[in-house]
Amino acid sequence: MKILLINIDSKIPNLALKKIEKYHRDKGAEIIWNNPLFRDIVDKIYVSCVFKKNKPQTAEWENRAEIGGSGYSLEKTLPPEIEEIKPRINLGFTTRGCIRHCNFCIVPEKEGGVRIVGDLMDLWDGKNKDITILDNNILALPEHFRLVCEQARKNKLRIDFNQGLDHRLLTPEIVQELKTISHQEYRFAFDRMAYLPTVMQALVLLKNANIKRCTWYVLVGYDTTFKEDLERVEYLKKQNQNAYIQRYETCYTEKKYIALAQWVNQHHIFHKMTLEQFLKLPKNRCNRGVLADVP
Repeated sequence: MKILLINIDSKIPNLALKKIEKYHRDKGAEIIWNNPLFRDIVDKIYVSCVFKKNKPQTAEWENRAEIGGSGYSLEKTLPPEIEEIKPRINLGFTTRGCIRHCNFCIVPEKEGGVRIVGDLMDLWDGKNKDITILDNNILALPEHFRLVCEQARKNKLRIDFNQGLDHRLLTPEIVQELKTISHQEYRFAFDRMAYLPTVMQALVLLKNANIKRCTWYVLVGYDTTFKEDLERVEYLKKQNQNAYIQRYETCYTEKKYIALAQWVNQHHIFHKMTLEQFLKLPKNRCNRGVLADVP
């Protein structure tokens, strides 16, 4: 039996396709990755689309493949016998769901409330020392979070909380756990200026634990103005924090938001110069009209 797996847009290993791969490989199937030339000579095709903007690329696979992914449908799920598989590729979820109901986020609709689905040992291949955790809000389950940290310490693993941690749930105890594990730079989110008081509180907790610089996801173009977006990143810069611009889909191609992301997301440039200075560089001559939106 031959199985064709098509990963349309995921830049990291696609966990759903990896589960499908293991399920069929364990049954003796031959697995072919991302090669449409085999479409007419395989027994089954699976296609994953993560981002909604790429859904048109799934059209050619309609009626000939199993298509899924959050960019295609929030209702389509893996069969239980595949969903429960643990590929152990040093990447995945120990919890699913979230306690928040942010109106720009699909997680509550797709996954529901937060719940435990495994631990670090379900992800680790027993060899690699780097593990990427995709949990959307692991801090909502503090005892489980402590277990994961204990497993990381015991096995000397370096953790990347790839989707970020909820800064509003930080406590002195949780920050001490963060301090004791090997980790990629911690990530949090600063989605609205209304969160400034909790961001300030989180920075105090982190700095008291000598966790000096983190990366903060900054959602822009959703329900904020360009001036408000710039205000958040400039605050983070003053606090010697890194920021990462996440452009909402409705503003993704707007010149001013592209320029903002180019400045902020290159951290060495972000900390070295202002947006105005960045836009005055010769290579950015075509973006100078953005200055009209800078207060």
